[in-house]
Amino acid sequence: MSTGSYENNSLAWQLQQVQQRVGEWWELQVSRFLPSQPDEPDLSWLSWLNSPILAIIAKAVFWLLLAFLLSWTALQFLQRWQPYIKALRNPLSQLSDRETTTSVRELSVAGWLERSQKFQQQENYREACLCLYRAMLQRLHDRGVAPHQLSRTDGEYLELVQQLPQPRSYQVLLMTHQQLCFSNADASSSLLEQCQQAYREIGE
Repeated sequence: MSTGSYENNSLAWQLQQVQQRVGEWWELQVSRFLPSQPDEPDLSWLSWLNSPILAIIAKAVFWLLLAFLLSWTALQFLQRWQPYIKALRNPLSQLSDRETTTSVRELSVAGWLERSQKFQQQENYREACLCLYRAMLQRLHDRGVAPHQLSRTDGEYLELVQQLPQPRSYQVLLMTHQQLCFSNADASSSLLEQCQQAYREIGE
C-alpha cells in the first residue's frame, strides 16, 4: 500500500458520518420549534410607499402647501405696497371727479344746491358735500374769480380765495373735497352741516 493512500471505509470515518447525521437530525428537530429567522430583513411593510393612494396624498399636500405659500406671499405684497396702490388710485379718482364736474358743469349754483339737498334727504352725505363744493366752484366761475379749468387743483383754488372775504369758509369746502376724494374718510351729517355753514358764510 502506498504512503499517500488512505481508507474510505474505516471505523473512524463511519463514526464521523454517524455523528454528522445525528447533528443534522437534531438541528432539524430543533428548527421545527423555533421561528424562522431569514437571512435578510423583512421589508414588506415598506410596500405602502409604492401605493397610488400615497402618491395622490403627496400631490395634494404639495399643492396645498404651494397655494398657502403663494397666498401668504400675495398678502404680504399687498400689505407692503398698499400705500403705493392708493397713491396710484388717487389721480384716477381726481380725474373721475373732474370728469363728473365737466359733464355737469352747465349746472347753476342753484342746481348744485338743489342736488345737495336731494343727496342729504337720501342720507348720501358724501355727494351732498361734494355738490356744495361744486356750487362753490360754480360761484367762483360766475364771479370771474376762477373760471373753470380742468388743470386747476384745490391747492390753486386755496391760493385764489385767500384774497376773498371769508377765506376760511372756502378752505372748509376745499379741504372736505380733498378728504372725501383722496382718502378713506367717511362723510357724516355733522360734516355736511359744517360744509353747509361754510357755504352760507360764502354767500353772505
